[in-house]
Amino acid sequence: MPGKHATVPADQIERSIYLIRGERILLDSDLAQLYGVETGILNRAVRRNSDRFPEDFMFQLTADEVEDLRCQIGTSKKGRGGRRYLPYAFTEQGVAMLSSVLKSPRAIQMNVAIMRTFVRLRRELSTHKALAAKLNELERKIKKHDESIETIFEAIRQLMKPPEKPRKKIGFEIKEGRSSYNKSSKRKGK
Repeated sequence: MPGKHATVPADQIERSIYLIRGERILLDSDLAQLYGVETGILNRAVRRNSDRFPEDFMFQLTADEVEDLRCQIGTSKKGRGGRRYLPYAFTEQGVAMLSSVLKSPRAIQMNVAIMRTFVRLRRELSTHKALAAKLNELERKIKKHDESIETIFEAIRQLMKPPEKPRKKIGFEIKEGRSSYNKSSKRKGK
């Protein structure tokens, strides 16, 4: 079957996945393009099977979300043709459910490719989280070592300072009732 139908590169699928409401989603228009059908046809098939698509599988975007997405992906401003309705967003479970609604060979092939992309993204995310945790642990250890090393350097600096020589006193030295000159205070020749 893979040879019969045009395959879509995984990076194209990945570029079509957005993060909205804390969920990774695919828009109805992107799915329709991947499946090789019109967006209206995809949405009619979903409406005919609405009981298969609860809100955690599919939801309609708000106008603000559409505007944010438009800014994020750089699409044209509204009012220049295009959609009349707010797009639908399909979560990973919603995309999986589409396979029971759209049964063309291309739709089945695309569903497999999309599911593999979601799985790969999830693996990469868990790898990044593990890497971030290891990096944080290493940073904490280095910070402790930095403090210890700084203490060692400060001790070495103290040891490297030459000891202060006691200064010779200038002037009179009074010892038990008598006064005498210091050698340093005696003038030459006197």
